[in-house]
Amino acid sequence: MFPRSPVFPHNRRQASPNNMFTQPSLVQQQIESQLNFTNRNFHSHHLNGFPLIPTYQWKPPLDVPYTSPNGSKNKNRKRKSDCSTQDDQKRQRVRSPKPYEPPGKVSSFSPVHRGEQGPSRRAVDETCSPVHSPMHTPGTSKPVGCVPSLREESYQNAYSGFPPSIVKDKLSQQILDLFLACEQQNEDLQKKESCRAQLQWDIQLLHPCARVFLAGSSLNGFGSRSSDADLCLVVQDGPVNQRTDAVYILSRVQRLLYKLSYIERPQLIRAKVPILKFRDRISGVEFDLNVNNVVGIRNTFLLRTYAHIERRVRPIILVIKKWASHNKINDASRGTLSSYTLVLMVLHYLQTLPEPVIPCLQKDYPECFSPVMDIHLVPDGPRNIPPFVSKNQSSLGDLLLGFLKYYATVFRWDKFVISVREGKALPRPNSWEWKNKFICVEGNMMCKM
Repeated sequence: MFPRSPVFPHNRRQASPNNMFTQPSLVQQQIESQLNFTNRNFHSHHLNGFPLIPTYQWKPPLDVPYTSPNGSKNKNRKRKSDCSTQDDQKRQRVRSPKPYEPPGKVSSFSPVHRGEQGPSRRAVDETCSPVHSPMHTPGTSKPVGCVPSLREESYQNAYSGFPPSIVKDKLSQQILDLFLACEQQNEDLQKKESCRAQLQWDIQLLHPCARVFLAGSSLNGFGSRSSDADLCLVVQDGPVNQRTDAVYILSRVQRLLYKLSYIERPQLIRAKVPILKFRDRISGVEFDLNVNNVVGIRNTFLLRTYAHIERRVRPIILVIKKWASHNKINDASRGTLSSYTLVLMVLHYLQTLPEPVIPCLQKDYPECFSPVMDIHLVPDGPRNIPPFVSKNQSSLGDLLLGFLKYYATVFRWDKFVISVREGKALPRPNSWEWKNKFICVEGNMMCKM
């Protein structure tokens, strides 16, 4: 048996207003000693002797309050429904709690407050952490492109002034209403970021230089209120053997999660890219953790740019994901389409219309999405890309019906592969990878087939 980790409440400053996290306790030090964390992989090579890949720091808007629930209220708390009602929004407006993270109290590169670190944590930071956050380097100008920074993103009023031509019919208005009710809110992202920060703190007892990145629909703009959260644990600069080393690392993390009071139901899934599934007991959010799948981080910020380059992209993708879920064809574990595949299918359709709704970003801005760009520079890569002005002014309803018609009657599934990277359909190759597959979508948007 291993010692139990301290309870993780979301309100971490109850003891002192200047104390974001407590110093490493004797219990935490015992975890490290009892588990004999040598930070080596199966081949006895150090996993932490590598140039640091720093983490981004998401900062919520200052004008969005967040209620930090106490321990007693969260033990039996039910997960928030996917779609918010008008009454829910009214209740949210009357709350007046503390902000999630006051600026100035948080280090610019680590979820640990420097002034409150113990000697061991300070030594780790001096060795492993960069001087500045990759998301906000001092001296850089404010982003002028279409993609909002992670510090400034707000979901509340972004779609309040749609042109009448985009919502001219009843179906279009219903799509917009569904989107506004179900899109991820700032408070939803705050809960995921809160768990990510605390989880990184705990995992650094295993791998002091490791970083945990939030990725997937939580950041790419296509998430809903009930979306799970994808996490990427980066333990070294370079690839990790997913069949051996990744499973070994996740097994160790799983043993740790069993002892964390704010985590429940950790389950290791030995897939092609193994993941560790678990649930945050405080917020009720489900998480999927992988190891060094950095291409997922790159894809996240590429999709995030598509989400914001044209205002119709996010509503149409969310309603198609809802349609697929309602018809039980949105579950890759059951042999149907993953949400990621659905997003790529919609983007491909919007790219290949006679008058495209969106461009091919990797062709138009190759320097912003280079597959060899340092991972900590990826979030700022598309910061200056301007909005795309499309000549296609089809309504949301017309685009939805056109999507269904395109894949039902126009696209030749037996001859072509969907490629968002190229902005067109590619001839289907004869390699074994694509044989016996009815739906072929180029999933890795950073590399050629």
